Amino acid sequence: MRDLGQLIKAYDIRGTVPDQFNESTAWEIGAAFALLTGAETIVTVRDMRPSSVTLAAAFAGGATSQGANIIDAGLGSTDLMYFASGHLGVPGAVFTASHNPAEYNGIKLCRSGAAPVGQDTGLADIRRMLEGGIPTSAGPSGTVTHLDLLAEYAAHLRGLVDLSGIRPLKIVVDAGNGMAGHVVPAVLGDAILPGLPLSIVPMYFDLDGTFPNHEANPIDPANLVDLQKAVVQHRADAGLAFDGDADRCFLVDENGEPVPPSAIVGLIATRELARDPGAAVVYNVITSQAVSEIIAESGGVPVRCRVGHSFMKQLMAEHDAVFGGEHSGHYYFRDFWRADTGMLAAMHVLAALGGQDRPLSELAGQFTRYTASGEINSQVADTAATLDRVASRYADRPGAALDRLDGLTVTLGKTWFNLRPSNTEPMLRLNVEAPDTASMVRLRDEVLATVRETDG
Repeated sequence: MRDLGQLIKAYDIRGTVPDQFNESTAWEIGAAFALLTGAETIVTVRDMRPSSVTLAAAFAGGATSQGANIIDAGLGSTDLMYFASGHLGVPGAVFTASHNPAEYNGIKLCRSGAAPVGQDTGLADIRRMLEGGIPTSAGPSGTVTHLDLLAEYAAHLRGLVDLSGIRPLKIVVDAGNGMAGHVVPAVLGDAILPGLPLSIVPMYFDLDGTFPNHEANPIDPANLVDLQKAVVQHRADAGLAFDGDADRCFLVDENGEPVPPSAIVGLIATRELARDPGAAVVYNVITSQAVSEIIAESGGVPVRCRVGHSFMKQLMAEHDAVFGGEHSGHYYFRDFWRADTGMLAAMHVLAALGGQDRPLSELAGQFTRYTASGEINSQVADTAATLDRVASRYADRPGAALDRLDGLTVTLGKTWFNLRPSNTEPMLRLNVEAPDTASMVRLRDEVLATVRETDG
């Protein structure tokens, strides 16, 4: 019997092909999604993985069997699917495994207007339908039509950020053989924006779902090495690294040093608040505390959130937030149906960098105030018991504030840590931040000792 728990996760559907995810399952998911949404039309997009073509076709077969029509938008990034859903006013599905290795594939789903589909907003229902069996529809089958939306997607993004007045910039872009190789030329290419003082040095733009150069996972420092070297070699102003489905963007400064995503959250927040003073900005629990300080200093309302796109989008809708950012490199925009888009985030950084004379290291430096540990994973026998053990160690510490919004967060003045469980493994993820490296290391080692003291 198949294990749907391994395939249907908290935020999307993802597994190895064909043992966990195959055409038969994709057909069932297509039928279930059509039943879940009751939509007359669903738009689909696919990435460059070899299995995406057949999986998308199978999904379309399932959806049309329930009477839904499919608009096949072909190759595209995840944020192109969100654009299509918002622009056309229909639910969407993109076939991608994002940053995962080549043997994986999956589906990210949304309702009309790019509204999120997560564990509590549809994925659990789809799982129940797959477990109970998909009913046969007595009505007529839907149709499949094809529509290329790349040009309209690119035009929409260019309408949100004006790059026409920037100073000359040389930018290295590492697409990782993923979908950025498809969308970056459409949005920023010379043929699209003649006369723009922006020189793009492309790296790994050939679409190749086997990822022959490195995994398309820029949150792993090993996958930034090529970009860092190229930025220094070409004396570029910055480097951009996208993940496989191009919904996340990471930056490297002119010295080849990674720019903390929290600094990018702060930078974009100030730009969006300048345009909409007093608006709310959503950030998650592992984002630097500098972000909430910068939002408040810029006249905005900081709103703290659990990690995960469905939670971010829900809070953005509740607070009518102008922007939302996660330390994982996901950036959400009200003007983009509250969906995340790495391409639009990159354009904001280029506009900010090109609108003044300082290098990126100095520009980003003004949004970086603390020292962070990065995420540290620990395998544990019992995540709940370990969280309780850590909480008990800090509950009576003078000046400590504890909350359980997402895992456990302990704040000790300007120093804090968050310890939260993985959604799929018996693992705890630790993030620590402090005003200086020595304080961060002390707290990091103290928490890790408690986490691992009885769990090897």
